[in-house]
Amino acid sequence: MKLDILAIGVHPDDVELGCSGTLLNELKLGKQVGILDLTQGELGTRGTIETRYAEAAAAAKILGVQVRENLKMRDGFFRNDEEHKLQLIQAIRKYQPEIVIANILDDRHPDHGRAGHLIADACFLAGLIKIETKDDTGNPQARWRPKYVLHYMQDWYHEPDILIDISDVFEQRMKSIEAYGTQFNSGTAGDKEPQTYISTPDFLDSVIARARMLGKRIGVKYAEGFISEKKIGIRNLDALVQVET
Repeated sequence: MKLDILAIGVHPDDVELGCSGTLLNELKLGKQVGILDLTQGELGTRGTIETRYAEAAAAAKILGVQVRENLKMRDGFFRNDEEHKLQLIQAIRKYQPEIVIANILDDRHPDHGRAGHLIADACFLAGLIKIETKDDTGNPQARWRPKYVLHYMQDWYHEPDILIDISDVFEQRMKSIEAYGTQFNSGTAGDKEPQTYISTPDFLDSVIARARMLGKRIGVKYAEGFISEKKIGIRNLDALVQVET
């Protein structure tokens, strides 16, 4: 399936936390959007592989994405090496996205930064004709390089290169995050799992607060921020967001 946008996260829930509002915006415009999870999140303190799959499927349904796939790399132990690059190149060539949205390049969780660099490298290498990969049926794949790779913010704040208004889809965005009940549901009745850094109510409060802070920067209620190593241009000034500031 040819996609307009492929959002990649090293753990199930990374995409929802980092860029689901932007995905919802694009889906409303009729774009073909997919999510690729690199690992099954099996090292997470709360939940299981089975519950993470169920939650990821529920979140994908809330968002309305066309496809969600998991590459089953080893959580915590995957590397930015030839083996993992080739696995990701195969997926990029399979979906041929115009834009890839990826993990941040440096963050509190070492998996995030390592995945961000792996994705950026694989997106470039996927465009080289002399790197050979095959599809699921054994046929050679054509080279493909996304036009842009954007990195969404995660735990640590980074100054964004682009801010996207997500005010109209913010409630739906939060529902997709809350679909991960094992991760963001501490303190409710019957919750016997250990409390973690992300399971407290304060964590989701910080997610909302950041979206409001970023929104304020461009005169809207909520926004998501992205970093691009490539300069982004526009065709005319009408493309600028017109808001009162």
